[in-house]
Amino acid sequence: MIRVSEEMSGTASVVALETTLVAHGFPPGEGVEVGLEAERRVRAAGAVPMTVGVLDGEIVVGLTADELSRFDAGARKVGPRDLAACAAQDAVGATTVGGTLAVMRACGIAVMGTGGLGGVHRGWNENPDVSADLAQLAATPAVVVSSGVKSLLDVAATTEVLETLGVPVLGFRTDALPLFYSAHGGPPVSARVETADEVARIAVTHWTELESGGVLVARPPDESLDDVEPLIADALRAADEEGVRGQQVTPFVLSFLHRWSDGRTLRANRELVWANAELAGEIAVALA
Repeated sequence: MIRVSEEMSGTASVVALETTLVAHGFPPGEGVEVGLEAERRVRAAGAVPMTVGVLDGEIVVGLTADELSRFDAGARKVGPRDLAACAAQDAVGATTVGGTLAVMRACGIAVMGTGGLGGVHRGWNENPDVSADLAQLAATPAVVVSSGVKSLLDVAATTEVLETLGVPVLGFRTDALPLFYSAHGGPPVSARVETADEVARIAVTHWTELESGGVLVARPPDESLDDVEPLIADALRAADEEGVRGQQVTPFVLSFLHRWSDGRTLRANRELVWANAELAGEIAVALA
């Protein structure tokens, strides 16, 4: 059921990339180019990108450009629980961070680049909603490079869950967890790191000496948008009023932000995805 690109067998420096951000993270027609540029950034760092998705009855590790072009808003959003059903039902499935991690564990890929990690949603005490990303990260010996957690989440609660799960949160040249669009104001990270080599050393120790799972590397966005929080609150209210629930909340909020910020969040989102992919490539090379 899993088809792996032959290119992966020729290198130890591999970076997995998800497809949910391609299908649902950007306006129609833009996500594919974002995904292709993320692949180019990984290659520029000396590693090989393996974009993951479900297509034609298979879980594919290493989508071609033509295959990636089939991942649009009609693709299913596929977490760990959905992979087998999506493949068996011959649907197009865009993997989340958690879904991608599940495939990485099966294939032995140790590094992933993405935009933001899923986590604990706001209002969790009334409506428990916790992304499968967290449990999958804790269970998978992999480094995930992101700009913190998604902007619509309860960041403090997500940080507490990561601590409970034993996931190191490494701030890349920062002492605080980035708030996705904003580089400032997040809770303290568990450790600050300065280089890809330092990340690799910590990850290897975490995996081999402690036999533990995932490591989160939080890279602040280069363009910090510190005034987005009121828009996020408006987007979440609009989602609630329109009855948007579950996996549809994130794409709804992103679309709202891109529209009402005059495109500033869209530009920032593209740039942070690409920068995270490049850093992921550097870490993969360091691990190899």
